[in-house]
Amino acid sequence: MPNILGLNYDNLNREQTLAKICGHIDRGDKIIRADINVGTITSSQNDRKLLDFINACDIVNMDGAGALMGAAFLGLPKPERVTGVDLFLELLKVSEKNSYPVYFLGATKDTLDLLVKKTKSKFPNLDICGCHDGYFWGSESKVIEDINSSQPKILFIGIKSPEKEYFQTDYRQAINANLIMGVGGSFDVVSGKIRRAPALIQRLGLEWLYRIYQEPRRLWKRYLKSNSKFALLLAREKIKRLNNGGKND
Repeated sequence: MPNILGLNYDNLNREQTLAKICGHIDRGDKIIRADINVGTITSSQNDRKLLDFINACDIVNMDGAGALMGAAFLGLPKPERVTGVDLFLELLKVSEKNSYPVYFLGATKDTLDLLVKKTKSKFPNLDICGCHDGYFWGSESKVIEDINSSQPKILFIGIKSPEKEYFQTDYRQAINANLIMGVGGSFDVVSGKIRRAPALIQRLGLEWLYRIYQEPRRLWKRYLKSNSKFALLLAREKIKRLNNGGKND
């Protein structure tokens, strides 16, 4: 399995990822799917719990143009970009077709209400067996009890990082869903609360810039810090590899 700056990832495209997920669900397996981007990679350098979580996941996709460019810079396999929001929508479609009950965990109650409404409009036969907002800290056992009593095949977690990774690390064994998948801000996008970047900007790998455009005060410092740190990490790793004769250890 390829590894970028300590994080494992799968060399899978979206179609292969969907096929692998459905195979696990149909066999009754219990798996976790995650993705990595520049923010995840840089944060994991000083967050062992986050790093260990990613490396223990069953499927890890690249969800970030910066991460893909970093992989190419280091001479690593560069898979197709599989974004959380695109895979989320594809899995909703598959879940409607295959009768997989789904559970939404995260965001605010208002956002969840919009998400359920829009999802049911697009996928009228989808079984949304339950949902709960993301403000449950201190009551995790009650939330897990609700999830398990709802009997979902797929649990989608729309909570920011690294909280969603910590939650999955701590409660993976207690949750009975076949697939647990963190989707970050996908609930906000699908509900219509946040606009997704136009297709051209997505293809150019500039969605991060579009997000800054929408929320400049909140995001510009975060992206500047993570992107600068990532560039430095890549440069150091490139020099290390060159000194080792170009080997991808």
